[in-house]
Amino acid sequence: MPPAMQDLGLVTCSTDALRKLLRAVYKREVDCPLTIAALAGMGLQDHAERLLGHLRGLPSDAVHAVLVAALAERTATDEQKLKRLM
Repeated sequence: MPPAMQDLGLVTCSTDALRKLLRAVYKREVDCPLTIAALAGMGLQDHAERLLGHLRGLPSDAVHAVLVAALAERTATDEQKLKRLM
């Protein structure tokens, strides 16, 4: 992945992928620190490089916190966009 892409954080990962991973971490269906094999086992192999670029080596509580923050930011941004349209 080019260095400029890493600066985008988790923006390039779909909301569905982030939710799927958050659900699995919350339910303890995936072990942390995350691995490529674990993500592939969940069907997230297409997102593994981007996810691990930011979540590699983190314990489950930290992964949970990052995913909640990323999803909350997206929700807030979506709500702001809707308000501008009204």
